[in-house]
Amino acid sequence: MKRISHENLYDLSSYDYELPPENIAQTPSDPRDSSRLLVWNVKENSTASRHFRDITEYFRAGDVLVLNDTRVIPARLTGFRETGGKFELLLLRNTTADFLNWEALVKPARRIHKGDTLTLSGHEVIITDDLPEGIRALRFNFESRDDFMKFLEEAGNVPLPPYIHGDNSMKESYQTVFARNDGSSAAPTASLHFTPELLAKIQSMGVKIGYVTLHVGLGTFRPVKTQDIREHSIHTEHCEVPPETAELIRECRLNGGRVIASGTTSARTLESFADVEGFVKSGVKDTGLFIYPGYRFKVVDALITNFHLPQSSLIMLVSSFAANKAGAFGHEEEILERLIEIYEGAAEEGWRFFSFGDAMFIY
Repeated sequence: MKRISHENLYDLSSYDYELPPENIAQTPSDPRDSSRLLVWNVKENSTASRHFRDITEYFRAGDVLVLNDTRVIPARLTGFRETGGKFELLLLRNTTADFLNWEALVKPARRIHKGDTLTLSGHEVIITDDLPEGIRALRFNFESRDDFMKFLEEAGNVPLPPYIHGDNSMKESYQTVFARNDGSSAAPTASLHFTPELLAKIQSMGVKIGYVTLHVGLGTFRPVKTQDIREHSIHTEHCEVPPETAELIRECRLNGGRVIASGTTSARTLESFADVEGFVKSGVKDTGLFIYPGYRFKVVDALITNFHLPQSSLIMLVSSFAANKAGAFGHEEEILERLIEIYEGAAEEGWRFFSFGDAMFIY
C-alpha cells in the first residue's frame, strides 16, 4: 500500500499509481451498461464489484441524477498554412454566439500567430490572437453557425484521447445517448455507460433526472504539471445550470434526497453554482473551479466516475470527494492512500481504465 504523509498531500507524485498499458480500454463495452462497476461505500470502507446496470440498486426514490448533456463536436481539424506547411487544430472553447470564434490548440504553435490565415478544405481561418500554452484565438469564415457545423461534420475528426487508438468510426461511441448541446472537445465519459433503457428504469424508480452543460475542454484534460498541485491553474470551461435543474435540486434537498452527479464535469458544474446552503443557482458562467483535497462539497452526495489518469486533476477531485464522504477533513491523506490502493487493485484484477473503461460509484 502506498504511504502518503499529510505533508505530501499536495505533492503531485502522491497521485501517481501503476497501470499496465493493457488496462487502458480501447473500445467501449457493448452494450454500454455491461461495463463493470466498482461500488465504494467510503464511510464503511467497503467495496463491491458489480456491473453498471446494477447501479439502480444504489438509487432511491427522491434522488436526483445529474447528467452533463454536452455533445462532442468533430473538434480535430487538419489543413495547410499559406506557406504550404501542414497544421492541426483542436477546438477547445467557443467564444461567441455565432459559433465562429474559438480558442484552439494549434500545432505547430511556434509557426502560427496572430494575423496568419489558415486554409481548411478551401475555407479560411483567421488567427485573431496569441494565447499562452500553444492556444490561439481564431475566427472561421462562414456565413452562419449552420454552415460551420455542416463543414465541421464533413471535415472534422472525433477528438479521441491520445491513449485510444481509434478513428472516426468511433464517433457515436464517444457520445452519450442524451448529448444535445454542441461544444465539447472531449466526452463526459462517466455517462457513456448509460443506455436509454437504463435511464428509463431509473426514472421509473422515482429518481428525477436533471441536466447541466459543461463543454469539456482544456480544464478537464490538461495534465497537472506543477509539483505542488495547489499551484496548478485550471483553464476555464463554459457551463450552464438551467432553472429546472436548479429547482429539482432544491426540491431534492428539502425532501431529504441525494444529489448524484454523473461524472466529474457534472460535479464541477454543480459545485460552481452552489450557494452556502447547498442549493444550486441557475445561470451561465465560465468555471475555473479546481477541486482537490481540502475542498468542501456543498451539493454532490454521490459520484459516478471512471478510473482516471495518474496525476490528473480528475483523480484529485475524486480523492477530495471521497474524503468529504468519510468526513476525513485534516486526514485526507488516508483517503488518498485508500483510493490509490483501490485503483491498483482494480488494475491487478483486469479492470478497464480511462474513457472507454469501467466505472465507480462512490457514496
